[in-house]
Amino acid sequence: MSLTFHWFLPTQGDGRGIVGGGHGAGVTASARRTREPSVEYLGQIARAAERLGFEGVLTPTGSWCEDAWLTTAMLVGDTRRLKFLVAFRPGLLSPTLAAQMAGTYQRLSGGRLLLNVVTGGESAEQRGHGDFLDKDARYARTDEFLQVVQRLWRGETVDFAGEHVTVEGAALAGVPDPLPPVYFGGSSPAALEVAARRVQVYLTWGEPPAAVAAKIGRVREAAAAHGRVLDYGVRLHVISRDTAGEAWAQAQRLLDWLEPGTVEQVQRGLALSESEGQRRMLALHGGSAADLEVHPGLWAGVGLARGGAGTALVGSHAQVADLIGEYHRAGATEFVLSGYPHLEEAYWFGEGVLPLLRERGLWNHPDGDTPGAAASVPFAPAAPAASS
Repeated sequence: MSLTFHWFLPTQGDGRGIVGGGHGAGVTASARRTREPSVEYLGQIARAAERLGFEGVLTPTGSWCEDAWLTTAMLVGDTRRLKFLVAFRPGLLSPTLAAQMAGTYQRLSGGRLLLNVVTGGESAEQRGHGDFLDKDARYARTDEFLQVVQRLWRGETVDFAGEHVTVEGAALAGVPDPLPPVYFGGSSPAALEVAARRVQVYLTWGEPPAAVAAKIGRVREAAAAHGRVLDYGVRLHVISRDTAGEAWAQAQRLLDWLEPGTVEQVQRGLALSESEGQRRMLALHGGSAADLEVHPGLWAGVGLARGGAGTALVGSHAQVADLIGEYHRAGATEFVLSGYPHLEEAYWFGEGVLPLLRERGLWNHPDGDTPGAAASVPFAPAAPAASS
């Protein structure tokens, strides 16, 4: 089975240091946001990702970044086949509107939408959007929301009266074709149940492979109880170089470039997070830079300065390919990757690791049998730096 790789659009800004955001860690706590998330710069990243062989690009959601729907819609014309994994929060718009937006996106983009449903792990941020449900109620609402959306996508006229979602006579003029796959992450029992019942791809942040295998096993068992089979993916950062020494030197630079007080400020905010996944990320490093290699080649340093996914694959191209193989054996077939800066790191991975995975029979370029394609793309210069 060919593995699928996605890249990331840094709609919170980018730079040569770790740019923060999410789960109580604001972008203002970041060390080096030197590239604004302009259409021009994000377009460079999207075009590079497409040429290198990534299937799609994840775009985050939150008050700390640009809106994912609008940003990606502006980039569709810059690319040819690249898909856009649009993150959105189901409590902030009606299920009927979301189903309609997905249909419009599919028709106008030629079927290039993937949906990442984010329930919302932080009550304080949700209240800023007018959402006052607690965490468990938000997951219950997500389940109801997805029930309505998926019935609308089947062409039904929907009457639904749930605890959190109510619609009457809801219908679409046309259903999406193809239906966009629903991606979803979460580590709490409530999250795993929503995944088992409603989604196509379950995503987890990059814990060590054994922990990922155990989590996938729990979701797989829950999905089987509903007669369903899911796909599984891992969200990670990556630092891949010609030699392991060069890769680890770059990891150390990311730490060295953090401004004084950044780690303490970020960790103070993340400690208030309600997210079980965020708690598991924090447990990997405990807020300390003393011992960050939590599994051979898996580095927890990114999580010192940003919320959400906090681990990176670090090593030579062959070592990174080996570690991807470990996650594959743990049950993952999709990988959502990123790195700082996102333009340059896409090339390091695309030119260094993807050809090795192709040689091992684990990956094929989405454009077909094009030997050397991932290694023959000319490097595009980065956008000029601008102070934020």
